[in-house]
Amino acid sequence: MVNIASYIEQTNLKPEATLQDISKLCSEAMTYNFAAVCVHSSYVSTAHAMLKGSDVRISCVVGFPLGAMATKIKAAEAAYAVACGADEIDMVLAIGRVKSGDWDYVIEDIQQVVAAVPGHPVKGILETGLLTEEEKKLACRAAVQAGAAYVKTSTGFGCGGAVVEDVRLMRDMVGKNARIKASGGIRDYQTACAMIAAGADRLGTSSGPAIMEGMQHDGK
Repeated sequence: MVNIASYIEQTNLKPEATLQDISKLCSEAMTYNFAAVCVHSSYVSTAHAMLKGSDVRISCVVGFPLGAMATKIKAAEAAYAVACGADEIDMVLAIGRVKSGDWDYVIEDIQQVVAAVPGHPVKGILETGLLTEEEKKLACRAAVQAGAAYVKTSTGFGCGGAVVEDVRLMRDMVGKNARIKASGGIRDYQTACAMIAAGADRLGTSSGPAIMEGMQHDGK
């Protein structure tokens, strides 16, 4: 049986998330020994204090959820998050530039965020529900070329979430040059297992405890 807890990034990116919600998020992550929590930059310092002494990592979203912010702003937010205690950065690609075929901009956008946080993995969020198959392939290539450590399916706030076919395509495109994070709509154990089987290395989800309960039920 897969140790699914080691794949899970327990996530709360809702605009109405409160301090109590972030406290619960961190508590759940420590209880189940999840790989990470994923939060907005304003909550990184809070999560860092709550997770002190644990092995749970902190992922912070940047340019979220639209990806349309200026590159310098994304880089500054990434640097701020790391200064506050973030271990990893999940940045939304410049989706409109992807749709425009402006690959020089897309690559530079990612490169500047990567350069702003040396030693900290950057995940490039493709927002696959808005892209054609060819755009997904080219976005994967751009992310790897720019130095992203991961490519990630979606924000969970756009059109569609993670689907197995996209995870397979992304794995085929990046090979061993990057890891894959599936995110958006992963709410049960069966779906989580399907994403891992397709090639996902991390799972972004707000349903970590439910997934763990499903694993325990299936293991009986």
